[in-house]
Parts: sequence; structure tokens; C-alpha cells
Amino acid sequence: MSDYVVDAELREETGRGNARRLRRSGKIPAVVYGGDKPDLPIILDALTTSKLLDDEGFYTSMVELNVKGNRGKSSALVKDVQWHHLREEAIHIDFYRVSSSDKVTMEVPVHAINHEKCPGAIAGGVLSVTRHSLEVTCRADSIPDSIEVDCSALEIGDSIHIEDIALPEGAEVAHDVNFTVLSYVAPTKSVEQEEEEAAAAAAAAGEGIEGEEGAEGAEEGAEEGAEGAEPGAKAEKAEGSED
Repeated sequence: MSDYVVDAELREETGRGNARRLRRSGKIPAVVYGGDKPDLPIILDALTTSKLLDDEGFYTSMVELNVKGNRGKSSALVKDVQWHHLREEAIHIDFYRVSSSDKVTMEVPVHAINHEKCPGAIAGGVLSVTRHSLEVTCRADSIPDSIEVDCSALEIGDSIHIEDIALPEGAEVAHDVNFTVLSYVAPTKSVEQEEEEAAAAAAAAGEGIEGEEGAEGAEEGAEEGAEGAEPGAKAEKAEGSED
């Protein structure tokens, strides 16, 4: 049984011009292919479909397509979504036909759980996710919505590798190397903090220079005063001798 049921219509005309007209009328052009059957161009309602596309599980679940004007139903997976280059709007969707028992490989998102109160977080560490998704191979009717990674025991410097993760039954992640999925790392200074510290250091250095210049000025003034006083003293002595 499919997790999502989507109503669609047959698309009699194809091409860019027809696709633009459909989008202007609140529709999304799509196609269903695979399964040793001819490609099936279809039309989806944009409002209904956009809500489904906001659901993360839609991308990893079997979809039942009820196509008006076409005999039977099609079970498929979302294979690709093309988005508008400026707006967050889907402009075309590819579906791939599958049966429940088919083995498929899908990108499944990684969800880190229990990391907010782990020892690494308490010590001020930062969660670093290396793999935000994993290529999971499993039956089409058993694709997990996400791969949960428990981080409750992580300390700064700890990492979780692919072989540390308990995958759902029947699911596999092909790998030659036991790669890192996520880790807890020591906090790093932000750009703003570095700029503030640099500015403070420059200001402190400037004050030191001004202080040195002031001291030198005072010394020079004292020397000039002494030099100015010496001729006067000699003149007084000379006058005194004449008397």
C-alpha cells in the first residue's frame, strides 16, 4: 500500500509551450516512466503537489498515482524535481514506476537526535554533520523516512561512522570505507569574534604608540628647556664677574 495518493490527468500535448501554459493555469507537468512501460505524461495540481513537496517523507515513499483517463493505477517514487531558478516552485516532476518488492536505492536524510544535551554540547562543542543523507538500498515499500543517529553519549572529539549506525531491517548502505557521518568538535571562533579581537588588539597597540610618542615628546621638551636655560646661566655668571 502506498503512503501517498495523488490524483493526476493525462497530458495530451507535450513541449515547452504547453508546459508554460499549464504552469500559468496552476498545474505542474510531470512524467511517469520505467517498469518496461511507455512514458506517461501527466498533469498535477500545483497547490496540492506543493504541499506534498514540503513533506520530507514524500521523497522516500511510494506514491499511488490515480491518472484520470488512464486504466489502472501506477505506483511510483519521486525520481527528480525541477525547480524554478528564482522562486521555490516546482516546474516539473519525474516519477519512476516500482512495485513493492523492487529493490531501490534512495537518498535518505540523516537526523541527529539527542545531541542538545550530550556531554559535547554541555562542554560547548559543536555538532558537525559530514553526511546529511545516505544512499540506502532496500525494498520500495520499506524506505525509511530518515536515518536517526543517537548522539546522547558524544563528547568533544567523538565521531559516529557508518558502521556505528543501526540501520532499519532490510536496509543497506554500500561502503568500502567506514566513513564518518557526524562528529562533535571544539567550538571555533566566528568571523565576527575574530574581527572584534583584531580591532581591540589594534586599538591597544595604537594607545601604546601614542603613549610612547607622548613620553618622547616630554623628554624632548625637557632637553630643550635645559638647553635654553644654559646660555642664560652663563650670561648671569658673566655679568656677575664684571661687577
